[in-house]
Amino acid sequence: MRFDTRLVHVGQQPVPGTGAVVPPIHLSTTYDRTAQDPPRYFYARGEQPNREALEECLAALEDARHATVYTSGQAAATSALSVVPAGRLVLASDDVYGGTHQLLAAAAERGVTVRQVDLADPAERDRALAGCGRELAMVWLETPTNPLLKVADIAAVADLAHRHGALVVVDNTLAGPVLQRPLAHGADITLYSTTKSVAGHLDVLGGALVYQDEELHRRFLAYRTVAGNAPGGFDCYLTHRGLKTLSLRTARQVENTRAVVAVLLAEPSVDRVSYPGLPAHPQHAVAARQMTAPGALAAFEYRGDPAKLLDRVRLFTAAVSLGGVRSLIECPALMTHRPVPPEVRRRLGLTDRLIRISPGIEDPADLVEDLVTALRDGA
Repeated sequence: MRFDTRLVHVGQQPVPGTGAVVPPIHLSTTYDRTAQDPPRYFYARGEQPNREALEECLAALEDARHATVYTSGQAAATSALSVVPAGRLVLASDDVYGGTHQLLAAAAERGVTVRQVDLADPAERDRALAGCGRELAMVWLETPTNPLLKVADIAAVADLAHRHGALVVVDNTLAGPVLQRPLAHGADITLYSTTKSVAGHLDVLGGALVYQDEELHRRFLAYRTVAGNAPGGFDCYLTHRGLKTLSLRTARQVENTRAVVAVLLAEPSVDRVSYPGLPAHPQHAVAARQMTAPGALAAFEYRGDPAKLLDRVRLFTAAVSLGGVRSLIECPALMTHRPVPPEVRRRLGLTDRLIRISPGIEDPADLVEDLVTALRDGA
């Protein structure tokens, strides 16, 4: 099956006996062992039918052997970091999601060495990886990054990291599996906050890891069962339902983002528009090579008061998250990246006037009108 067919069919076979084309939602937390031949399900923290169906579909999207899903993207990231022992090194992108900054800090507190560099810059990437020895356990790559939209060359990072025997984790939340498939470029683990574009309707939390390795699978399943961060049947059902329209939603969101970006470039109150689809973007060529489209997220510097801009928009909702059917707008310094120390934000170039937009699936003309009106009313 090709990609779009897998979205609809994998893990969604008609139910034997009734022929229902939508599998039932299993809400039971425990299972009668005598009713199973052979026994398969014991307790929902360990095994769950809706969870397994979702995992089967997510793995198929990257031609992977395995996927494990979690209660949130943060829970998935915590599980990925759990395989790094104290005393080993994690080399991470400098510009990452605010919650990832906090998780890396927590890993450092338990004895993991954490170093963050600009992995989108080839010279800095090569220098950093060349300076690592066998202590390097993992390279944590976010591409495109959140919120500055820097793009790293996954294949180049994977090649260098694997020379040290390190795992490569790619947080693919911003691009999603329609636009980018990290395992095909050499990554060992793809990470998703499925809360975002995978589920796509802003109504369910979730996270996922997708990978090939059998030993990682054993460790991730054991850690999830003990930690208790496995999602229930209803959440898995909602996420799986959202997957069916992922390609359709992504295409419209990319179209809408292109339309909004084109207008932002001409607005006098806007500086430094960041979007991988622009030829002026520093990693435009890398994005064109490893992504099927430049994404559905953009960022720009606003010359006015960001808080007032968030108050003036009507169709863009001032809220965190991204990748949903409804358009969202935020100021990272005030919202998603507020926990990041100001000196770190300044070093990264994440200014107090940076605005991030995540266009949804509305009519692009309405989105353009809403944003332009809000920008010009504050001029």
